[in-house]
Amino acid sequence: MVFSSLTFLFAFLTVTLILYYAVPKKLKNVVILVSGLLFYAWGEPIYVFAMILSTAIDYTAGRVMHKFDDKPKVRFACLLISIIMNLGLLGIFKYSDFLVGSINGWFGLEIVNPFVTLYNNVFSKTLGSIKTLPMPIGISFFTFQSMSYTIDLYRRKIKVQKNAASFMAFVTLFPQIVAGPIVRYEDVQNEINERSITESMIAGGISRFITGLGKKVLIADNIGMLWTEIKAMEYSQLSAATAWLGILAFTFQIYFDFSGYSDMAIGLGKMMGFNFPENFDYPYMSHSISEFWRRWHMTLGEWFKSYVYFPLGGSRKGLPRTVINLLIVWTITGVWHGASWNFMLWGAYFGILIVLEKLFLGKWLEKAPGAVSWLYTFVLVVLGWVMFDAVPLGTVSFGEVFKTVFGYIGAMFGANGVFADAFAMKSFVTYGIMFAICIFASTDAFKIICGKIKENAPKWIMYGYPVAQTAVMLASVAFITTSSYHPFLYFNF
Repeated sequence: MVFSSLTFLFAFLTVTLILYYAVPKKLKNVVILVSGLLFYAWGEPIYVFAMILSTAIDYTAGRVMHKFDDKPKVRFACLLISIIMNLGLLGIFKYSDFLVGSINGWFGLEIVNPFVTLYNNVFSKTLGSIKTLPMPIGISFFTFQSMSYTIDLYRRKIKVQKNAASFMAFVTLFPQIVAGPIVRYEDVQNEINERSITESMIAGGISRFITGLGKKVLIADNIGMLWTEIKAMEYSQLSAATAWLGILAFTFQIYFDFSGYSDMAIGLGKMMGFNFPENFDYPYMSHSISEFWRRWHMTLGEWFKSYVYFPLGGSRKGLPRTVINLLIVWTITGVWHGASWNFMLWGAYFGILIVLEKLFLGKWLEKAPGAVSWLYTFVLVVLGWVMFDAVPLGTVSFGEVFKTVFGYIGAMFGANGVFADAFAMKSFVTYGIMFAICIFASTDAFKIICGKIKENAPKWIMYGYPVAQTAVMLASVAFITTSSYHPFLYFNF
């Protein structure tokens, strides 16, 4: 079930926050736990048990690890159980259909996913039969989050959490449970046990939430409608201008959708006394692919750096090993985003670009004019988004993925023989102002302007900020009530 009812979401958030503020301090984690489970069960009634299972095993592994602190083999066994269990959940729900489908395609077989058979045997009478296994919303987020606890506990970087409700509250923190940012236990270990909620945190949280809501509803949803329309067209008939407008629309949609949700999660966290890590830092201002990935989905990058890249040796074992480690990390990054060849192609694409920058391209970019390095980065990122989203869901053949991706890229560079058509001209007129807003809002220009005003303008002028925030909130609510197009792109991961 997709989280499409933003009206229900607002009602849920309001009731939860009122209850959270009303209960005594010792019950606040219980409110987080219950609200998180209810929030997830609203979207995934059955799969909430997968989350509970993941949480219970990691909590138990942590307690056993702590009890047998002087027994390395027991501690390692607990870590191994946690990792196998979490990766097993990912493998079953996210990748088993893809693996079975690929094997069937390669060898001309008709194997049925055994987990689909199991699901139908257990739930078909009450929920109906399925042909593919539904994926729990946000499973890649909550498994990584829970797994970080046992890994860091094994490394002795954190202290064990003895209170089961508090640990489950950490995993089920509803603001970021299904789409990040990925909050490691290390990030909030002190706040889980003891946190204070000040007026400034509540005010800052409300402001951040409204900013994120505006990004998602007013910008991402509006510009995304153009990409939805173009994506449904026959790629071999697209003019170059239409193809560019489409993928640029998605380029901005995915940024404002995901960063908007991250802002809302960070804002809600502040309202509840938590300081979640930042997840975006104006990535489209980057001057290299390496810099782009230091600014985009930063919590995922930090997770892979801490738990995959560094354990593999990072860049400490010579250049050949560094190249191999980078390619491994980026292959896994692609796989993390989805069980499809297009995500693997996307991950390999960025892995190769980062390796090239590591080898020689990075030095050239440092010397190149800023406009050149920015254009190089932005164009390559846009081409990457073609691989990410231009392929129809359910495409399991690598050949078909390759054909689709490069068919779209070919259209962007005039392979269809038409530079611009009536649709492109109409779309440019219809969405021109929205594209201008996207360009401006994806840079730090607004932040700089507000800073200058705050420094130099009279104090009374800053009263305009809450007025503007109120206007954004009202406009967002108005758009929610009048439009049914509100996809949350990263809920699918």
